[in-house]
Order: sequence, then C-alpha cells, then structure tokens
Amino acid sequence: MTRNLRSLLAAAVLGGTAVTAIAHGDVTPQAVDVSTLKALGEEWQAENPYRGDKEAIRVGDSAYNQNCARCHGLGAVSGGIAPDLRYLPIDAETDEYFIGRVRNGVTRNGAVYMPPFEGMLSQEAMWAIRAWLDTVHEE
Repeated sequence: MTRNLRSLLAAAVLGGTAVTAIAHGDVTPQAVDVSTLKALGEEWQAENPYRGDKEAIRVGDSAYNQNCARCHGLGAVSGGIAPDLRYLPIDAETDEYFIGRVRNGVTRNGAVYMPPFEGMLSQEAMWAIRAWLDTVHEE
C-alpha cells in the first residue's frame, strides 16, 4: 500500500512539474547581440525594416533559438504548445500583428499564453526574429 501511495505521489509531482514547464511562468529571455544591425531608434516600426537583410536573418535565427524555440519549436515547427510560426503571412499587416504579440504577450482569461518581451528584447532583436521567420515561411 505504501509503495502504491509513493508511486502515486511521485506521478503527481512529476505531472505538476510538466504542467509548470508547459505554462510559461518565469521566462528569462536570453540576450541578443544586435550590434551588427542598423539601429532603429525609439519609435517602433510598423513594418519589418530588416526583411531580406542577411545579417538580420543570421541574428534572428540565433535569437529565435534562444528565446522562442522552447514554445514555438525548432525551425518554427510547433510541437503543439504554441502556434506554428512558419504559416505567418509575409506582409505589413502580419508584421504589425507579430510585433504586437511579441511586445505585449498574450493573456486569455488571466492565463499567460506568451509573456511580453518588450523591455527584455530590443526592437532590433524582435524584427530580426521576424526576418528569420520569413525564411522558413510555408503556405
């Protein structure tokens, strides 16, 4: 009986840990070196100024893997936790949607689905990630 109780308790603890890992909780963004990119200034751009920029794509690839892949999947191929970002249309309207989500995060009914990254990642880092996402886009 005690052995079964211990097994049940261990399963509950591990299950709780898995739920905590899936929930975003305290996400610590990793620093992104944007020193090789053109500075964008204080005013937020409405459209990606780095689209097609090879250096921004290189920076964005690394930044995505450090800050986004744990939820959105390696190569932007979602494992089901968060949306598959390969299917984001490449246009100005979607740029505005993308930057709003990254800056402000996503909360529904009090649950944090994605933490806000404004103040943690620079505008340059966010747009570099978007430039990289354009390279893995699928219809």
